[in-house]
Amino acid sequence: MIINGPSEITAKASLGRPDGGFLGLLHVVALTAVVAGAGGSLALMLRAGHPPFLLRVLFAIWVLSPFMVLAWANVASKRWSVLTRATFYSLSLVLTLGSLAIYGYIAFGPPRAKTAFVFVVVPLASWLLIAIVVPIAAMISGRLSRRGDGA
Repeated sequence: MIINGPSEITAKASLGRPDGGFLGLLHVVALTAVVAGAGGSLALMLRAGHPPFLLRVLFAIWVLSPFMVLAWANVASKRWSVLTRATFYSLSLVLTLGSLAIYGYIAFGPPRAKTAFVFVVVPLASWLLIAIVVPIAAMISGRLSRRGDGA
C-alpha cells in the first residue's frame, strides 16, 4: 500500500472511525444539547405555571418525551448512514434550541392567560418533525447509496 502524504493518512483513518471529525463533534454537541434542553425545558415549564401536581407530572412527561426519543435515537444512530446521522444531529440541535427559545419566551415574557397550550403544541411539533425529517433523510441516503453502487 502506498500513501501519498498526510492528507491521505487522515482520510484513511477517518474511514475506519465513522464518528470522527465534524460528524463526531456534531454528535457530542447534539447529545449535550438534548440533555441540557430537557433540563431547561422542564425548568421553564415549572416556572411558567403551577398546575396541580398530577397535571404537572403529565406535562413534564409530555414536554420531556421528544428529548427522551432524541437521546435514545442518538444511541441507535451509530448504525445509520452519515447523511441520516448528520441530519438527525442537526435536527436535534434545531429542536432543542427552538423549544428552549419558545419555552423561555413563555416563561419570561409578558404574562398570559393560557400558557399550557404552548407546552402541548411544541412537543407535538417536535414529534412530527422527528417523524418526518429522519425517515426522509434515511430514504434519500438509501437512494444515494444505491445510485452510487450502480454507477
